[in-house]
Formats: sequence, C-alpha cells, structure tokens
Amino acid sequence: MLKSRIFLMVVAILIAITLILTAAFVLWNYMDKSNQDPQDLAQSSASQVKAAKKLSPDESKANTVIMKDILTNLAASNRFIKASFAVEMENQKAKDEFEKLDFKMKAIIVQTLADMTPEQVQGSKGFDNLTSVRYE
Repeated sequence: MLKSRIFLMVVAILIAITLILTAAFVLWNYMDKSNQDPQDLAQSSASQVKAAKKLSPDESKANTVIMKDILTNLAASNRFIKASFAVEMENQKAKDEFEKLDFKMKAIIVQTLADMTPEQVQGSKGFDNLTSVRYE
C-alpha cells in the first residue's frame, strides 16, 4: 500500500515536471520570436509579398481612384493645404470597394495632414513624407 502511494506520488511529480518544462519551452520559443531584430522581421515579411502583375496603361487608369481638392489646416496656425490624390487599386473590385468607403479615406488623409507642419509638406521631402504614409 505504501509502495503504491509512493509510486503514484513519483508519477504525479514526473508529470508535473514534464508539464512545467513543456510550458517553459513553449514560452521560451514564443518570447524568442517576439524579440527578433526589426530588420529581420521586415526582410522576412517582404520576402513573403507576392509581386504585383504588370497592368497595361488602360487597366492602370481604369483601376485608379482620384480624390480631388482635399482641404484642411496644418498643425501650424493659419496654414492650410489643398491636395489631390490618385490611388491605384489592384483590380476593379478593389476600386469599387474603395469608392464606397472614400469618405473614410478622406478622413484619414485630413487627420494625417492636420498633424503635419508646413515644413513637412514642402518640396520633394514633403512629397516623400506624404507618399510614405501607409495605413493597412
């Protein structure tokens, strides 16, 4: 009777140790992946991006949405910006969906521009600043 109790106790301890080690191993691997170098993460995600198919000029024009004359104030007082944007979509379906939600895109553009100063939108650097903003 005493031997069977000790045997059950040893088995229970071994199972507990195994579960603890398994949990530690899983956590270690999870934590290790989340602490990767951002450059490595960017390269690995970039390698997974599929190349877009080449569109003819007519297809490209047909899949482009133009948002004209968006007017908002800049972060500095008494400064305004009026901008137009052309956004090329992957296909006609994406263009149709984008056009249905263009009011949301205009709101994002207004919000982004309102946070920018005149210096951030002037010249070629300003153009780069505007075209590098990405929302996904």
